[in-house]
Amino acid sequence: MATPTTSRLHVHLLPALPSCPPRAPSSSAPSARGPSRRLASRLYCSSPPVEAPPSGKGGEYRPSFADDFLLAFFRAKMVEEVGWDSQKPGYDGLIEVANRLMIKGKNASETEQSAVRVLQALFPPLLLVLFKALLAPIANGQLASMMVARATALSCQWLMGTCSVNSVALPNGKSLSSGVFVEKCKYLEESKCLGICINTCKLPTQTFFKDHMGVDLYMEPNFEDYSCQFNFGVPPPPIDTDKALKEPCLDICTNARRRREFGSSGGPDGLCPQV
Repeated sequence: MATPTTSRLHVHLLPALPSCPPRAPSSSAPSARGPSRRLASRLYCSSPPVEAPPSGKGGEYRPSFADDFLLAFFRAKMVEEVGWDSQKPGYDGLIEVANRLMIKGKNASETEQSAVRVLQALFPPLLLVLFKALLAPIANGQLASMMVARATALSCQWLMGTCSVNSVALPNGKSLSSGVFVEKCKYLEESKCLGICINTCKLPTQTFFKDHMGVDLYMEPNFEDYSCQFNFGVPPPPIDTDKALKEPCLDICTNARRRREFGSSGGPDGLCPQV
């Protein structure tokens, strides 16, 4: 497989941040919840479908040489933002840098802003400006939504694992092939932290696509099977009604297990204290 040039990588590298059938798109709005606690929290710790690439045993995505290059490029941008790098190679080192990004932020909002800057650094600034000004307005954003969905499915499996394009329900009731279903997110599984998923992936990725590419995005991570549904063209709900921010700590979270051993559940109702 030929290694893409740097300019082509900029065009196709769309983050953010790994075999079961795609979930049906959500059509109902989230129910009202209590006020958000994020800002006060201290952080510690119809085109043809995109075909999935060849997979290894158990449906696990097998990275190519180009994927290794993309991982190194993304990690370098995170290191620039954090000002620190891990001694571990590959994906394990990337996860340690993501943990340091969480520790560096004084609160969830600051961590989100840092992650957005990382995503911006992956693209030439002019490319983002032109995409938002020229492509995003076409057909009420539907063309841009389908484009970024396909680019995400094609270029981000090194980060998330096996994924494919599917249809989602738009706010007007119509369906559009502008979704991406991640079968089992490697970033969530390896980080073992709901807070890292929310603050360094979900919220900053939604913000980046809306503010810098002009495309609405609502991400729905499933913290039971580690799948994730990207809904391009669908605006996210308000922070205080987003169900992903009301989930309890993951069972695999090392800190959560330690808190349970000492008789503490963390935040109210067992919610992750890092969200």
